[in-house]
Amino acid sequence: MKSKITLTHLKAAVLASVITLPAAQSALADEVIEQIELGLELYQEQEYGAAITELEFAIEDMRKMMSGLIAQTFPEAPGGWTAQEASSGSSGGAAAMFGAGGTSLERVYQQEDGNGQLTASMMLDSPLIQSMGAMFSNPAIIAAQPNMERVRLGREAAVVKWEPERSRAEVTLMLDGRIMMQVKGENLGSQEIAVDLMRDWDLAAVREQSAR
Repeated sequence: MKSKITLTHLKAAVLASVITLPAAQSALADEVIEQIELGLELYQEQEYGAAITELEFAIEDMRKMMSGLIAQTFPEAPGGWTAQEASSGSSGGAAAMFGAGGTSLERVYQQEDGNGQLTASMMLDSPLIQSMGAMFSNPAIIAAQPNMERVRLGREAAVVKWEPERSRAEVTLMLDGRIMMQVKGENLGSQEIAVDLMRDWDLAAVREQSAR
C-alpha cells in the first residue's frame, strides 16, 4: 500500500507541473510518469538495478523540466541589447564548473550598437556552491580586493567586481545557500549595466521554480 501511495504522489506532482509547461515538456512529463510506473513495477519484482535505472531516467527528465521553468526567470534584454534563449551552461566561464553536479543555465546578451556582451548564469545545487559562497560572504576577502564591492539588490547583497582597464564586470549573488547567480560582462562602459541586469532578475520566481 505504501508504494502505491508514493506513486500516486509522484504522479500528481508531475501532472501538476504539466499545466505550466509547453507541449514539448508536457510530452516529457508523460514519459516521466511511464518511467516512474515502470520503476515501481521493477522494484516490486525485486529487480532493483533495473528499477534504479528507470528512476534515474525519470529524475534526469524532471531536472530538464525544472530547468525549462527556471530558464523563464532570466531577465529580458535591456534597451539596446538583444538576448538569446537561456540554455544549459556552456564550457566557458563559470559554467565550466557546473558539471560537478547540480543544474546550470545561462543566457547571453549582445549590445546592438557596440561590442558589449553580458552572460547571465545560474548554478543550482552544485557541491561547489558552499565553498564559493564562503568566499563571497567573507567581508575580509572582499575588502582586500580593490576592485570588488558589495551592493544591495533589494533585500539581497551581491558582490561586484569591476576591471575598468579591461572593461569587464562580474556580479555574483548567492541565494539561499544553494543558488549562485552571476552576470559577467565584457566591453562595457561601466559596471552599471551588469548590476542592473542582475537587479532585473526575478528572484521570487527563481526561488519558486527551484524549490525542493
